Amino acid sequence: MSSVRKNDSKRPLQLFTLNSNPALAEEIADHMGISLGKCTVSKFSDNETQINIEESVRGCDVYVVQSTSNPVNENLMELYILIDALKRASAATINIVMPYYGYARQDRKARSREPITAKLVANLMVTAGADRIITLDLHAPQIQGFFDVPIDHLQAVPILSDYFAEKQLEDLVIVSPDHGGVVRARRMADRLKAPLGIIDKRRPRPNVAEVMNIIGEIEGKTVIIIDDIIDTAGTIKLAADALIEKGAREVYACCTHPVLSGPAIERIEESQIKELVVTNTIALSESQTSDKITQLSVASLIGEAILRVNSDKSVSSLFDS
Repeated sequence: MSSVRKNDSKRPLQLFTLNSNPALAEEIADHMGISLGKCTVSKFSDNETQINIEESVRGCDVYVVQSTSNPVNENLMELYILIDALKRASAATINIVMPYYGYARQDRKARSREPITAKLVANLMVTAGADRIITLDLHAPQIQGFFDVPIDHLQAVPILSDYFAEKQLEDLVIVSPDHGGVVRARRMADRLKAPLGIIDKRRPRPNVAEVMNIIGEIEGKTVIIIDDIIDTAGTIKLAADALIEKGAREVYACCTHPVLSGPAIERIEESQIKELVVTNTIALSESQTSDKITQLSVASLIGEAILRVNSDKSVSSLFDS
């Protein structure tokens, strides 16, 4: 396969990846029918990042795949450096494909003198030279407004919903683990023709949640909890335990972004969750695997979105029920 996709009505398209999730980038390239562009990332002896683009990008529409997951700051710095290199190499447009947007949870001032880091990351990306952002399931949809360039906000709900639909589970209830995730849970509930439940919780401090109340009828039901991010898995474990205690027959969970830091795997293993379904927006290490975890690919969704963007076609129609 060529690393350049030809299109009679558009400029040549090239796809590059950095170090955060090269396996996903390879899948995206396969879906698009091209090979990844040649680019090397190395370190100087003082640990500074060096990036070399090994083929011409002049006049091309370039797409760069990079999730800003752990190590977040290193992945961000790689991205900023590559954007600068592409800009100086005369790429026509620089389009950032960021399956997971790091720092998204720092999206507002909850206390005095706090930064809004999600906005800072957006500013730096645009200042470096990004012309467009393609991302999945931002923690808060309002983050789209932090960018002064076009942003395509993709959804993983159809992929997650199709997986559960194939399992043909009975007496389903879709549960949001908090009020902020109700819209996402409702999308899945609509697709699976299931009722909606909500867990009313409060978070006394970061990564610590306390279940307050369960809204909805869940006794004797099969419950699917859906969230955008599972980090330390404290919330999802607590939610599953509370649902079983209230009479749920069994509990499944799913999310788009499996951050899975700290004690997450241990908590999932010990929880009442029968299966945790995640996507590959974040590459999982060996220490982040479990018999309870199923990982689905978003490569075809992202690949199709890139092709539609590059052909000036609708992206939102990808999510029509």
